[in-house]
Amino acid sequence: MEPISLQAALASFSEQWSPRIVTAVNDYDVRIAKVEGEHVWHVHDDTDEFFLVLDGELHISLREPAGERTVVLPRGSVFTVPRGTWHKPYAPVPSGILVFEPTGTFSVGDRHDEVPEHVDATTGHALT
Repeated sequence: MEPISLQAALASFSEQWSPRIVTAVNDYDVRIAKVEGEHVWHVHDDTDEFFLVLDGELHISLREPAGERTVVLPRGSVFTVPRGTWHKPYAPVPSGILVFEPTGTFSVGDRHDEVPEHVDATTGHALT
């Protein structure tokens, strides 16, 4: 039960799109990840997904009833993807993000397109 530096935690690993669990809050994981390039179209059927951009910039494409749109999150921005919404994160530059979601939630959702090799399909790795 000591404070955790998010910058030091991000510096402790190099893999892209491979979230590390920093801490837990009730039944939720607080995860960080280094991201660059495209993730995968996916959907979380039963949970929202909260994003905080720690460094860099994150784009999230969304498939909504009115059509497809992309939100741009600069450093320090937050955005919540509502449950049941197909989305695809993309980082145009190397970036660091924090994600808040229920423990056990897969990084590629409940349903997804084919997962590329550079995306880790995981419920999160322990921070070492």
